Amino acid sequence: MPEPSSAQDPAESVGNAGAGGTMDFAAEQAGSLTAPPPGQEDPQPQDTTGRPRSLWSDAWHDLRRNPVFVISALVIVFLVLISIWPRLIASGNPLACDINRSQDGPAPGHPFGFDLQGCDVYTRTVYGARASVTVGVCATAGAAVLGSVLGGLAGYFGGWWDALLSRVSDVFFGIPIVLGGLVFLSVVTNTTVWPVIGFIVLLGWPQIARIARGAVITAKQHDYVQAARALGASDSRILLRHIAPNAVAPVIVVATIALGTYIALEATLSFLGVGLKPPTVSWGIDISTASTEIRDAPHMLLWPAGALSLTVLAFIMLGDAVRDALDPKLR
Repeated sequence: MPEPSSAQDPAESVGNAGAGGTMDFAAEQAGSLTAPPPGQEDPQPQDTTGRPRSLWSDAWHDLRRNPVFVISALVIVFLVLISIWPRLIASGNPLACDINRSQDGPAPGHPFGFDLQGCDVYTRTVYGARASVTVGVCATAGAAVLGSVLGGLAGYFGGWWDALLSRVSDVFFGIPIVLGGLVFLSVVTNTTVWPVIGFIVLLGWPQIARIARGAVITAKQHDYVQAARALGASDSRILLRHIAPNAVAPVIVVATIALGTYIALEATLSFLGVGLKPPTVSWGIDISTASTEIRDAPHMLLWPAGALSLTVLAFIMLGDAVRDALDPKLR
């Protein structure tokens, strides 16, 4: 009787099987199923302790190495700092004007020149960041909270609540946002930022509500949610402890990108004369004033418009980087 052949190496066996298609591994690929080659990293991302990284730690790991995120984050941090403490880089008064220097160009101590009223363009550009960032951050926070709560509840419970939210969202989506601003804000006499913030939240929450609704519908179908429900967990516990942490990523991405859009919307409404109003210092107000004098004094328009464009671009780039880091399909 012939002697039994020695056991084949697993890689050799699979390599000779010839199953075809995706199952026809090469010998070295099959060997990697049992033990990774020396020096090759485990395909599962791990932290410094050797444990697999979570979605958030993995996203932070990628964001720190993304130059787009780093640059946009530095720009945003700088904008937030000068919004809170504008005197860090501007010691003048944005409302102190000298009509005798109307439309004058750059001068010592005034690198951006003067506007139509003789105000320092540099000082007004620095102080204008406060209104724009305040409107963007507060409007985004309000729309994100309201939209997440309403959309999350509609996606979890469904039924008539879901149908009602869908119909209400359709109504708000049918309102042109600039036209709605002209109608809504034209009757407001308050010169602070709060009417503009309230209007943006009013028309901005349906978009985030739809994103949150879809994320919750996807999350509630996972096995861990079904297991928690089978163990007797209440609806509030399931929503807060199991669904919300796994459905918040799309909302964060949309809100980050929307923040830049809301800043541009505030400037547009202020340019049209229905947003922020003097004596509030705003990039939109300064752009509106300078638009009629662009031929005689282009510097009046260049600096506030450039600051607005840089701010919007920074937030949109930040949102794109966060989206790439949180979306597994884009890895």
